[in-house]
Amino acid sequence: MDCRERVLASINHQQPDRVPVDLWAEPGVWDRLKKDLGKGTEDEVREALEVDIRYVSPVFPADTYSNGIRQNMWGGRWTKTSTVFGMEWQHTKGALYDAQDLSDFEAFPWPTCDQVDYSHLAEDVRRNEGYAIFYGNADFFERPALVRGLENTLVDVMINREWIDYLQDKFITFFIEDFHRTMEATGGKIDVFWALTDLGTQHGLFMSKDVMERYIFKPLKKFAEVVHREGVKLMFHSCGAVREVIPELIASGVDILNPLQPAAKGMAPEGLKKDFGTALAFHGGIDVQYLLPLKSADVVQKETGRVASILGANGGYVLCSSHNIQLDTPTENIRAMYAPVVRKA
Repeated sequence: MDCRERVLASINHQQPDRVPVDLWAEPGVWDRLKKDLGKGTEDEVREALEVDIRYVSPVFPADTYSNGIRQNMWGGRWTKTSTVFGMEWQHTKGALYDAQDLSDFEAFPWPTCDQVDYSHLAEDVRRNEGYAIFYGNADFFERPALVRGLENTLVDVMINREWIDYLQDKFITFFIEDFHRTMEATGGKIDVFWALTDLGTQHGLFMSKDVMERYIFKPLKKFAEVVHREGVKLMFHSCGAVREVIPELIASGVDILNPLQPAAKGMAPEGLKKDFGTALAFHGGIDVQYLLPLKSADVVQKETGRVASILGANGGYVLCSSHNIQLDTPTENIRAMYAPVVRKA
């Protein structure tokens, strides 16, 4: 099998020639991997580790910078903060944090797809022929909450619902049009569209199911209807303990669940595979909290092999970390993560 055939077989619950793999990492980790593996680009790192997936993206409007604050096209904002690994961008109050009524939302200069450059996508897809192509990053609740403020948003969904309805509609409408433009630009060569928004803490959900029906499951159904009409699979990303709503995610049309945070309550691979493995494919599952940063390479390799054997039985699994690999994970542990599956690790 080539990489694309391997991924598509697995997410269609067929047994591939080996478990397909992906790589998610923070920018500093990518830089270190390029140095440690002697590679010049991220794709060369992926090739060295036999990663089966490639992500394509258009060129979105550039972030702006003012008085030490970085702002993206949606109004999300960041400031530089000192960490043990150096200066890093951290979220700060978004552009609509202090909004007082709906007119403040209406007055914001919302982005449109006319501001996005899709011209290079056809070449990107051509260059990555033979790999599974993922596209999306369509955040329809968490990113709006970063613009409004999470605390404000959780209050608004109870007492100012028209505000959040308006805000969320801006994101959903944008990402659906963005998907259609990407499909047109690539000649329909997208295999998986992914949407995201975090629903869980380490121990449970941070919203009720009633709230999620309006703001999570309903939008997911809309995304699923759109992408399934084009023969594209829908992957949904949520960190945390989300086992309680997996049936609702399946009913909403989700084909692939990511990132499977194994340290969260109820997210152990055995139970997920047993209870949902025939209806849902999985992406992720290799712990970034306690395994990858803290254990030896031998332990990482053994645990990765165990998880791959459970989640990969009869297909239905793409091996990857349970979130972006952080700077506290050594390169030898990253290589060990792939060793049970690929030849070059």
